[in-house]
Amino acid sequence: MVKITASYLGDLHCRLTHGPSGAVIETDAPKDNMGKGEAFSPTDLAAASLLSCILTTMAIYAKRHGKVLVGQSGEVEKEMSTEAPRRISRLTVRVSMPKDLSAEDRLAYERVGGSCPVHKSLGPGTQVLMNYIYPD
Repeated sequence: MVKITASYLGDLHCRLTHGPSGAVIETDAPKDNMGKGEAFSPTDLAAASLLSCILTTMAIYAKRHGKVLVGQSGEVEKEMSTEAPRRISRLTVRVSMPKDLSAEDRLAYERVGGSCPVHKSLGPGTQVLMNYIYPD
């Protein structure tokens, strides 16, 4: 179990503290929902969590199989629903992979990345579009 605490700071800002490490993240409501957009919004953190989870899960898979996976990076675009209730409707993920991966490794990393815990935790109303980009 991991405990995360939150404090409301006012003006639509929150401070989140990760219990085990003490790391702190602050959030703000987005500009299109009464905030100033001065920090990640809560839904931005959900999108960022998906991307981080994909990259981390692939690296864990590599490590478990005696391989090193270094050089992958990515980006995620978050789209909010236009109808009520306000929610994340689509996440478009692009993962840039390192060079010289075999066809077998490519398939394995894509399978693992697409089944990371955050992806599995998203509801059926959130469309996730995955794109893997290879330099060769």
